[in-house]
Amino acid sequence: MRTISMPEDESDGAIEARLAEQEYFRPPTRFVGQANETDPAVYDRFEENYPEAYAEWADLLEWDSRWDTVLDDSNPPFYEWFKGGTLNASVNAIDRHLPERKDQTALLWEGEPGDTERIAYQDLYRRVNEMAAVYQEVGVREDDIVTLHLPMVPALPISMLSAARIGAPHSAVFGGFSAQALADRIDDADSDVVVTIDGYYRRGEFLDHKAKADEALELAETDVETVLLFKREDELHPDVEITSDDPYVLVDEVLEQKQGARVDPVERDAEDPLFLMYTSGTTGQPKGTQHRTGGYLAHATATSKYVLDIEPEDTYWCSADIGWITGHSYIVYGPLSLGTTSVMYEGAPDAPDKGRIWEIAEKYDVDIFHTSPTAVRMFMEWGEEIPAQYDFDFRHMTTVGEPIQPEAWLWYYEHIGGGDAVIVDTWWQTETGGHLITNLPALKDMKPGSAGHPVPGIKPAVYDDQGHPIEKGSARAGNLVIERPWPGMLQTVYGNDERFIDEYWREFSETDSDDPADWVYKAGDGAVQADDGYFRILGRLDDVMNVAGHRLGTMELESAVAEVEAVANAAVAGREDPQKGTVPDVYVTLRDGYEESEAVRAEIVASIEDQIGKFARPANVWLVEELPQTRSGKIMRRLLEDISNDEELGNTTTLRDPSVPERIREHIDH
Repeated sequence: MRTISMPEDESDGAIEARLAEQEYFRPPTRFVGQANETDPAVYDRFEENYPEAYAEWADLLEWDSRWDTVLDDSNPPFYEWFKGGTLNASVNAIDRHLPERKDQTALLWEGEPGDTERIAYQDLYRRVNEMAAVYQEVGVREDDIVTLHLPMVPALPISMLSAARIGAPHSAVFGGFSAQALADRIDDADSDVVVTIDGYYRRGEFLDHKAKADEALELAETDVETVLLFKREDELHPDVEITSDDPYVLVDEVLEQKQGARVDPVERDAEDPLFLMYTSGTTGQPKGTQHRTGGYLAHATATSKYVLDIEPEDTYWCSADIGWITGHSYIVYGPLSLGTTSVMYEGAPDAPDKGRIWEIAEKYDVDIFHTSPTAVRMFMEWGEEIPAQYDFDFRHMTTVGEPIQPEAWLWYYEHIGGGDAVIVDTWWQTETGGHLITNLPALKDMKPGSAGHPVPGIKPAVYDDQGHPIEKGSARAGNLVIERPWPGMLQTVYGNDERFIDEYWREFSETDSDDPADWVYKAGDGAVQADDGYFRILGRLDDVMNVAGHRLGTMELESAVAEVEAVANAAVAGREDPQKGTVPDVYVTLRDGYEESEAVRAEIVASIEDQIGKFARPANVWLVEELPQTRSGKIMRRLLEDISNDEELGNTTTLRDPSVPERIREHIDH
């Protein structure tokens, strides 16, 4: 067994947590009365009966053959979940719902120009079968990895589910990624079949999407044999050409030959890979997070049911992009496995205007809304009068992707939820497959800024840099770790087991041990646990700065800035300083109705000094028109660090507007 003694003194590497804990908010009575999980004994049941209790999650699925063992942990960290069981993810998302709800809408798709599609489960079954037949026609076989480079159009979930139907793992690459990023992922997965589209709409423009695939094929070392090309409109994008020498195959032309095709689903072992999802790594090279079929699908489905509280009769909208893990777990596999209706939206949240999100929520009478803290801060910047113009009524609202600042949480609760919706903040990662720390919403009080308690069966802890556990309630933060396996966890880094161990396990594990108790997963995030057991996530450890000997997370600094009424959105970057090591630079956008002034700057500085300490006083407070954000809404702090330290800008191709960093630089230089 792994034994750890507590240090006499606080670790030099400990992160300081300085924000005060917030008050509790009770879940609304109307929510508790209908919730999927209202039994408080669920936490004890999973703890006392770990790992066997996870059979409850697997029982939400339809299996071809039942498993023999819930968890085989004999070869850590290469754990096997629901060993011996077989199933098909496409069947679980579609086929099994046909007897009861074939005419129910599975996907409500809204194009940016206003075109729409209502895809019933029967329609989805037909289209997935026909696309599976297209795959087979071009030579895709079981265990071949298909790379998808698609925007938020129905072709994306259909291509994923069709690949799953024939047992071909898919590797979806976010549509906003550059040609080089696509080429890197094609090469790593050794994909010889790629799926893309001619174009898509973004802020009123019909963009040439195929151009990225053209360039990626030139950059990739892999000899891609076939590129399946969907069309966004009836005619090809005017800038798109296909010649006889191209590897491109128009999907529509093959689909004409496959109308009415039925493809038998491949029975997959629970441990067979379902998909790869590439994420950044410490080496700079993207790593292919490999997810299994059985454990992943059970985790995504169970957390969709019990955390997101999805009922089949609901209309649910997760505003993430399917090219990220949130879209995989909580647009495609989880909600569809529960037989619900999911909304998909192609375009930008402010196209054609800043009311578009709420217009869609009203149009489809959305019950459950799932978005990011970055989006909430953007809505704050636009002002509460915009959503007030629309008639929508959410009973449940989720945040995902990064810690939510208390100020943003309270605004979301009041102005979007009307003070009577439950809010669930969630902590998880690409690697975890689904939620790990978040409240079951009918059982735990809401606490702004805190992700909450662990999901039943999950065992998180906070360690200092020497691997010593930090006691809850000590107000000391450290490294967030998970001390035992869970069903949705990644199997490995594709093609590189050693990197899997190095990136996630080596730092806090005894890697020469066969005892699973000696293996601890390092999340790479900082966290603090309060007396009440609630976890507050402080953001990536990469985003920690050492200010005069104090290690501070950017989340806490940004939360202090967000307390200022004039602030809509904020990002903190580290500026190198010969005396203090690093000092914060604060970049801020203002809410509508506020103007740049020294008074606003002074208020921001005072808020940081009051809530964090005078030592954290920023070197500069820059009031800017826009922050550098990716198309998925994340702020690219590393680009702000480049600006603060007068360095050459890194890659800007994934930004919603690549011109923003240079405009910020020009602004502060004047």
